Amino acid sequence: MDIRRSILWVIFTASVIFLYNSWLRSHGEAGLFGQAPAVTASAPAAAGSGVPSAMAGAGSATPGAPGAAPVGKASAPAVLTAIHTDLLDLKISSRGASVVYAGLRDYKSQEDSSKPMVLFDDTSSRTYVAQSGLVGGDYPNHETPMTLVPGPLDMGSGKTLTVSFVSPVQGGLQLTRSYTFHRGSYAIDVRDTVVNKGASAVEPQLYMQIVRDDDNPSKGTHFYHTFYGAALYDNASKFQKFEYKDFQDQAKTIQASDGWAAVVQQYFATAWLPQPYQGPREFYLRKLPGGLYATGVMLHLPKLAPGAQEQAEQKLFVGPELQQQVEGLAPGFELVRDYGWVTIIAKPLFWVLQQVHRVLGNWGWSIIGLTILLKLAFFPLTAASYRSMARMKAVGPRMTALRERHKDDPQALNAAMVEMYRKEKINPLGGCLPVVIQIPVFIALYWVLLSSVELRGAPWLGWIHDLSAKDPFYVLPLVMTGTSFLQVKLNPTPPDPMQARLMWIMPLAFSVMFFFFPAGLVLYWLTNNIFSIAQQWFINRKMGVPEFSSAK
Repeated sequence: MDIRRSILWVIFTASVIFLYNSWLRSHGEAGLFGQAPAVTASAPAAAGSGVPSAMAGAGSATPGAPGAAPVGKASAPAVLTAIHTDLLDLKISSRGASVVYAGLRDYKSQEDSSKPMVLFDDTSSRTYVAQSGLVGGDYPNHETPMTLVPGPLDMGSGKTLTVSFVSPVQGGLQLTRSYTFHRGSYAIDVRDTVVNKGASAVEPQLYMQIVRDDDNPSKGTHFYHTFYGAALYDNASKFQKFEYKDFQDQAKTIQASDGWAAVVQQYFATAWLPQPYQGPREFYLRKLPGGLYATGVMLHLPKLAPGAQEQAEQKLFVGPELQQQVEGLAPGFELVRDYGWVTIIAKPLFWVLQQVHRVLGNWGWSIIGLTILLKLAFFPLTAASYRSMARMKAVGPRMTALRERHKDDPQALNAAMVEMYRKEKINPLGGCLPVVIQIPVFIALYWVLLSSVELRGAPWLGWIHDLSAKDPFYVLPLVMTGTSFLQVKLNPTPPDPMQARLMWIMPLAFSVMFFFFPAGLVLYWLTNNIFSIAQQWFINRKMGVPEFSSAK
């Protein structure tokens, strides 16, 4: 029994630490494990503060080295071009043809449901923009005034829409950037056409970067935290994540032959996805003045002879991390839908959840359906666990008698308990091991429900209008707490009074966290509890064990 007590104390202590750490982070404090909360930039600079150093002036730095901000701003005020597709409302600035606003038509703001969810934005209080340009000389960059090519700006009922901007000749080069939008897609095709109108050959480099402040949109709104920051993918290191607090003034660079750069937050991502055939590239991460951060990628373009031109094609993704949207856009891009170390289990689980949803048509009922399927899949394991607990419960009175008989002789007590376990064929850990095997699956399902944008704004029934938000009236957490205590009643009462009290404290400690969790997560746990109670009650009754234990 000492082993069982130790296991319970470890679980309880870990739960309390996790609970306190989550409370600290949800209130804007640094966590216990060195994960400082996001800090809002006190004085965000205008879009365009972070660029490769060669942009500061012609030939002023080594080409391709990400570095300091440009010396000055473009003198002419920027003109914003509004573009409308079936999924996006965008604004593109005449300054560098940068994307400075992106509203998602099908998603509402978490703070104000009357407004759309906004990713890219460039205001006095917020900076989050997509920029690109040329380095290696005094070439067109994201500060260069560019002219809109006349043409339609609203997709209407069409399948595609192309909007183009052209730069003046600068450093002998002229840049034309074309954005092509596709109906039903959050991936924008971007084509940069570089023409050498000078008298000598040049070898420019094309950079693409996402510049934003560190104002975490989900900071302080939840009791749980998903990853927020930069993500890179390349053929060598594969998928890597970087928190903004780890960015330095000196750029971190990674050489690669393929890959992409992204900025991710819960449910949403923005990314530059260069096409694979475009050769070597260099990723960079850089902390910029004014509390801004640049996540970018540099492409080495072929040498351009006078009169020659070169085209570079890439995709700019801006939208929700929907499974069907992120898969297939680029190698590894589906990883922005981050399930952490349980990805290998979480992806199949979400696939099953999707199939259930196709049948039931409601994400709440689909969660219940998936939970039932998991209970059925693990029925043999859980049945073995519950039978073991039922046997322990059946010998509870004999265990109490042994403790009374040998209360002054611990060695005799242990020997008597071992003998009783042997005769009754009871494994003291038999109720724990089957549960431990299932833990990775349930952790994976936790992350599936926490990271799936499909649940954002999805209703279930009655008062649950958004499965990704907490229950506004705390009905589900209260019912779940009740079922947790009922489970304790069904389990054998430990003979050790301290252990028995701990068995009643643990459900309360866990339940406190669920008051702040999304309704979808609570619904899953509640469903799991209800079916576990039914299974335990059935096994207890079949084995002739009293249904309920008395509280100690």
